[in-house]
Amino acid sequence: MMMRLKNKRKGTGMSKVNIIMYHYVRSIAGSRYPGIKGLETGDFIKQLDFLKENGFSFIRMEELIASYQESYVLPEKAVLLTFDDAYRDHFTEVFPILLERGIQGSFFVPGEVVDRKVVLPVNKIHFILAVENDHHHLKEELLKMLDQHRGREFDIPENGDLLKEYEKPGKFDDPETVFVKKMLQFVLPERLRDMLLESLFDKIVDVPEKVLWDELYLKDYQIKAMKKSGMFFGAHGYHHYHLGEAGHDEMKEDIIKGLQVIDSCIDRDSWVMNYPYGSYNDDVLQVIRSLGAKLAITTKVGVNDTKKDDAFHICRLNTNDFPPKSDKYLNY
Repeated sequence: MMMRLKNKRKGTGMSKVNIIMYHYVRSIAGSRYPGIKGLETGDFIKQLDFLKENGFSFIRMEELIASYQESYVLPEKAVLLTFDDAYRDHFTEVFPILLERGIQGSFFVPGEVVDRKVVLPVNKIHFILAVENDHHHLKEELLKMLDQHRGREFDIPENGDLLKEYEKPGKFDDPETVFVKKMLQFVLPERLRDMLLESLFDKIVDVPEKVLWDELYLKDYQIKAMKKSGMFFGAHGYHHYHLGEAGHDEMKEDIIKGLQVIDSCIDRDSWVMNYPYGSYNDDVLQVIRSLGAKLAITTKVGVNDTKKDDAFHICRLNTNDFPPKSDKYLNY
């Protein structure tokens, strides 16, 4: 077990914290999906070495909660590691490294992947993009599919209008990749998105969903082993929805179901929310507060100050913002 939180009297000390966001951490180059966007395990080790050698102090989620509650003073250059979406990599690759170094990771589980053993739409999109390297061709294929459905069951804007509004560069993606992601994530009607996504997944990835699920996600026994060894687990919804765009009842049910799946790994009176896609609104905030959340993590980019910043709008930096990937962290 890792060291328990030691209370510190509030006084001189720091209140800023760098929170780093990770998704896939694996040996990518030699894998079945070398096109997947993630962090090589070797680069993860280099990043931890860099943080240690440059004076960063690894903290625990419990210490971050206590800092927001003004019962703990953060060390200088505090850094917290967060891992989204409950990938098996987090057990096989990340967990042993953290355990050896005495570092706590915070892991956020979309309940459906554990409960129903399905591959999330967001991950199907990742693997479609990883296998189909020509994203221009993929975009054109998607546009043809939209032409086939437009004016029948679904009221879909013209392709030119969709391209004008959504084909724009992202922080890490070219415009065509952003367009494909947005169409399949939230722009199109949900039933149409599901139909198109299943068709593209079956055609391009060509791996049974059950097989990919088994390869991709944490299993219940792995989560329990990590929790027992001092790792922190938090909520990431159930279906991995854009919660800020869902109706009240649907949103609340999704959060509650997500909590139920990880109930044995959290304190219901002091848990942490990680908004899927960083999507939330005032209604979401009210619900998670009423259910006992103490902090909530976004995908907004920045460094946090626990004396000034709201505990339910916590920013993060990406693993690609730190060496060995880049020095972008210096800009925040």
